Amino acid sequence: MQQQITETTNRTESRWKVWYRQLRPHTLTASFVPVFVGTALAMYFTSISWSLLGAMLLASMLIQAATNMFNEYYDYKRGLDTSESVGIGGGIVRDGITPKTVMNVAILFFTAAILLGAYISASTTWWIAVIGSLCMAAGYFYTGGPYPIAYTPLGELASGFFMGFVIILISFYIQTGFITTNSILISIPISVLIGAILMANNIRDLDGDREKGRKTLAILLGHKRAVQFLGGMFAFSYAWILSLVIIGIGPFSLLLVLLSTPKAIKAIKLFNGERKPAQLMPAMGATAQMHTVFGFSLSVGLIINYLINF
Repeated sequence: MQQQITETTNRTESRWKVWYRQLRPHTLTASFVPVFVGTALAMYFTSISWSLLGAMLLASMLIQAATNMFNEYYDYKRGLDTSESVGIGGGIVRDGITPKTVMNVAILFFTAAILLGAYISASTTWWIAVIGSLCMAAGYFYTGGPYPIAYTPLGELASGFFMGFVIILISFYIQTGFITTNSILISIPISVLIGAILMANNIRDLDGDREKGRKTLAILLGHKRAVQFLGGMFAFSYAWILSLVIIGIGPFSLLLVLLSTPKAIKAIKLFNGERKPAQLMPAMGATAQMHTVFGFSLSVGLIINYLINF
C-alpha cells in the first residue's frame, strides 16, 4: 500500500515537473522584470494599485508562458524539435504530451490573460486592450503563422520591444495615466536585455537552426560575432544607465545594476568557451540571470531613491 502511494506521488511530481518545463521558467524573467520596473517608476507619481500590479504581472507571465507553448507546438509541427533537441520544454517529443493539449493550454493561458486585460482596461483605458492584443499577436506569430518571426533576424528586436519597452510603459501607464520621457529612457536597457535572452538562445541553437532553414541574427553573424554582439548588448545596457546617472536623469542608486556584472562576464566566457548546445545551457542561464539581477537591481535602485527623497 505504501509503495502504491509512493508511486502515485512520484507520478504526480513527475507530471508537475513536465508542465513546469513547458513554461521554460528561465524565460519568465522577461515577463515579470518589466512589470516591476514600470511599477517602480510609477511610485514617483502616484500610490500603487496593488490589484492592477497583480493583474498586470499575472497577465504578462501568462502571455510569456503561452508564447512558449506556441513555440513548443509549432517547432514540433515543423520538425524542428526531436527527442534529442537541447533546451526545449520537450513535453511533446520526450514526455508524451499531445500537440493538441499543448495548444489548448496555450489558448487557455491567452484566454486568462484576456480576462485580466479586460479588468485592467476597465480600470484605466480600453486602449490597453488594443496594445495588449498586439503583444499577444507578437507572442503567437513569433513561431505561428506562415512567416514566423523566429525564422528571421528580427526576433531579438520584436521580443525586446513588446516584452520590454511596451510592458514597462503599460505597467507605468496603468498606475499613473500618462507616460514620461524618463519612463521611456529607463525602459531601453531592459528591452535590450530581453533581446539578449533570445540572442543567447539563438547562439546555443545556431547550428541546428541553420540546418533547419532559420535565418536568425545569430546565424547571419556567425558564432564569434554573435557572442560579440551579445557582449555589446550587455555593455550598452550598463553604459545607458551610467549615462542617465551622469546627466542627472537617473539617481545614483541605479548603479546597483552593476551587481549583475559577474553574470554578464560568466555568460560571455561560457559562450566563447563552448560550442555544443548542451554545453551552452549554463551560458543561457547566466544570460537570463544577468537580466533578472539587472532588472531587480534597477527596480530596487528606483525604490531606494524614492524612499530617500519622498
